[in-house]
Amino acid sequence: MVSGIHHVTAITRKVQANVDFYAGFLGLRLVKQTAGFEDAAQLHLFYGDAAGTPGSLVTFLAWEDGSPGRAGFGQISEIALAIDPTSIGYWLTRAMSFGLRMEGPGDEFGETVLRLKDPDNIILKLTGNRELKSAAPWHGGPVPVEHAVQRIRGATMLTEVPEESRSFLESHFGYRFQVSKGAIDRLVSQSGDVIDVRNARGFWSGAPGTGTVDHVAFRATDDAQLSTVHEALEKTNASATSTHDRKYFRSLYAREPGGTLAELATDKPGMTVDEPAGTLGSKLFLPPKDAITNLEDLKVVLPQFSMPGEPRVNYRDLPFVHRFYTPPDPDGSVFVLLHGSGGNETTLMPLLHKVAPRATLLGVRGRATEEGFPRWYKRITPFSFDQDDIKNEAEAFAAFIDNAVKSYGLDPKKIVYVGYSNGANLLNSLLYLHPSLIHRAVLLRSMPVLTDYPHADLTGTDLLVISGKTDAYGRYANELRTRLKTSGATVDSDVIFGGHDLGDADVPIIQKWLLQKDRQASVPQ
Repeated sequence: MVSGIHHVTAITRKVQANVDFYAGFLGLRLVKQTAGFEDAAQLHLFYGDAAGTPGSLVTFLAWEDGSPGRAGFGQISEIALAIDPTSIGYWLTRAMSFGLRMEGPGDEFGETVLRLKDPDNIILKLTGNRELKSAAPWHGGPVPVEHAVQRIRGATMLTEVPEESRSFLESHFGYRFQVSKGAIDRLVSQSGDVIDVRNARGFWSGAPGTGTVDHVAFRATDDAQLSTVHEALEKTNASATSTHDRKYFRSLYAREPGGTLAELATDKPGMTVDEPAGTLGSKLFLPPKDAITNLEDLKVVLPQFSMPGEPRVNYRDLPFVHRFYTPPDPDGSVFVLLHGSGGNETTLMPLLHKVAPRATLLGVRGRATEEGFPRWYKRITPFSFDQDDIKNEAEAFAAFIDNAVKSYGLDPKKIVYVGYSNGANLLNSLLYLHPSLIHRAVLLRSMPVLTDYPHADLTGTDLLVISGKTDAYGRYANELRTRLKTSGATVDSDVIFGGHDLGDADVPIIQKWLLQKDRQASVPQ
């Protein structure tokens, strides 16, 4: 029976910072990038040794700009990585050169340990251990092989029922008690890694979110061992799930008595099942049998990142959460996207990528919320809105665009704004509240929302209004078009045979309009 840690999976809020830290600072190899197995719109990154060997893998679910969690009982609180004891000085120096704070060296269970936090404040320990060696050293990274992270040394489990948690690990995952020290029982596996079961009675409970560890996975030899453990868990009334095919391994999940999510994962088929060892981690893969089969749409929605040393978008800390999608061969055009109620910064990206495949897309998230979902301003009833909130958010958005133009080197006259529903309504309000901001915009399923419109000269502003024939809000579209034309804007309009929802019917209409406007702009005046 193989025992030990297969991988540890955590949640990151900023994928670029995560890649820079784990591939750049720690020097781990990025061995796999996939769309999420539970949520295809979620990026999943795997780091490890040269071959992505079980026991070396630290993986991350990317919840870009997601809410932070809280480490507490029912969670893994620390991840330990093994290094050669003689490399302690190297890592202290390297941390200083990266501007990272390290604590230590200190002694834990007779091993020299350096403590630090990753960009999401997850606690990592670099632990000097001569016995744990990498099965496949990574020679292509920024850290010399003799100083490189060898594999996972262990993890710390916080539990209010330490005796039960310890018994669970010993009974089902091949761990045996080694030693106690203070509030910690150290358990060791056949592979040589450890789980430190820490008594967390009186501590606060963990809360899922970015900056927390989602689960720890243990190693299984094969499917037969998965079945054996599954049957044993069922007899104990543990919360075991059915076996899942994760393409690179098959797995079984259960919560140990203290609440920590544990997985049992097979060693095979491994990371090279869909790409050769030489190019591991260089391509995005879809999970098998996923409902979403359009890889191009996923590439637009998933957060982009660059490997250390490669060009990247250096995101600025601006008042609105935002996301860029940069195509492989950008043509210089930029679309600023404003979602509808309940959407987010990526909602419109697949649609606009179909409209303009070579355009750079800047998706922005509204700051108002309704029942926890993003909006652009507060709604009183389905057809009445908080006027002060519209004005305040319009002013904040205008300031955001001004800063984005300066920070990212955008040409404000070449930006095309695209808004849907609630986002389109903010845009048509901005035309009056900040008339010099928008030069070209597409308003999808839009309606007037201001009760008092200030005077605005919209001469030179090009607008496209697309409404739905059966849309309950569609009856306001004519009023909107009339008002915009009266203010001097050039307004084109169309009606699709549908309701309030977006769809492929909008794509050719927007494409035709953009082409027409580009041709007009190219004609000498």
